[in-house]
Amino acid sequence: MAEILFYHLTESKLEDALPPLLEKSVERGWRVVVQTPETSRRDALDAHLWTFREESFLPHGTDASEGAESQPVLLTTGPDNLNGASVRFLVDGAEPPETLDYDRVVFVFDGHDQPQLESARGHWKTLKAAGHKLTYWQQNNEGRWEKKA
Repeated sequence: MAEILFYHLTESKLEDALPPLLEKSVERGWRVVVQTPETSRRDALDAHLWTFREESFLPHGTDASEGAESQPVLLTTGPDNLNGASVRFLVDGAEPPETLDYDRVVFVFDGHDQPQLESARGHWKTLKAAGHKLTYWQQNNEGRWEKKA
């Protein structure tokens, strides 16, 4: 059964918080899929990951690009796992796939966006009732992650 993590953004935007989480995943040798609800958002994150920091390189691609199955980090709008990822990030209120056949599933949601907040709460209740192991992380005033539950 997948380990489920909830990351509650309170001090930074997704564009600031997501790249370090993806870098840590890649450093651990994990293949990752990042699911957004919209193509335009997928493409904006794709562009951002190429330029978020001058001194780093985060290999990634989108489900619309050639060679998607070979990408260590794949951005998608759908439920498929084209790159055989063991970790799935769900951002901007993306709905999880029906089966959570991953080692980790990570919900990253904006605490200042009411629909995302309500969606995350709903997923927490549903997944907890289904017997999944859940952890909840929230940003402190400095933007660092603190485990709350």
